[in-house]
Amino acid sequence: MELFLLSNGKLSSDSEPLDYAHEQIKGLLKSRNITSAVLIPYALIRSDYDARAVELEHALGIKVGSIHHAGVPAIAIEQAQCILVSGGNSWMLNQMLHEKDLIVPIQRAVRERGIPYIGWSAGCNVATPSIRTTNDMPVRNAVVLPALGLFPVQINPHYTDVQVSGHMGETRDDRLTEFCMVNTSESVIALREGSMLHISGNDLRYYSAKGEGFKVFHYGHETKEYVDTRALSGLVPFNCL
Repeated sequence: MELFLLSNGKLSSDSEPLDYAHEQIKGLLKSRNITSAVLIPYALIRSDYDARAVELEHALGIKVGSIHHAGVPAIAIEQAQCILVSGGNSWMLNQMLHEKDLIVPIQRAVRERGIPYIGWSAGCNVATPSIRTTNDMPVRNAVVLPALGLFPVQINPHYTDVQVSGHMGETRDDRLTEFCMVNTSESVIALREGSMLHISGNDLRYYSAKGEGFKVFHYGHETKEYVDTRALSGLVPFNCL
């Protein structure tokens, strides 16, 4: 299984998509002789699907086609060399994956055929068991359906612990702590901007373009920051490097 789970899509507004992960992603594409990818853009609300595909083509140097052009989306996944899942709104994305009957085809493609999955922001959220730790608003009246479950632990992308002066609402730490208080057997991995988890076979690696760590939230345990994925031993069934 090959997963790239990125907190966000780019380091700055004027940089290329997936810029901070280019070395790792392009290395994989070259080693697998991957020349094309299917983009799942359903999370996008304020952006154009085809424009995002063109951006990714230029950034990655491969052909990228948006799945919304496919007559039968499941067949597009069956024929895909690589799956790209864009950021945006996680609620919209997860509901569309169910409505388009793509949950099982993606699971089979990734787990059984080893098709690489590259997801950022919302695309990272839906790779976990559920989208309950998303930062997004439920813009559609959808129940909290199960997500893809490719990665066994909840993730909170775009994590920040910056204290905003004058803000009287709950912090991100407050919200994630509340999640763990209600769901005492579950953990949440908080990924800062410019960071990602890379799962390749049985190996789990963490990378941060800014040299920052990730946090792990779990009920009854002190929340700490780590840079070594060995901190996740016991949470994920992978050999951590």
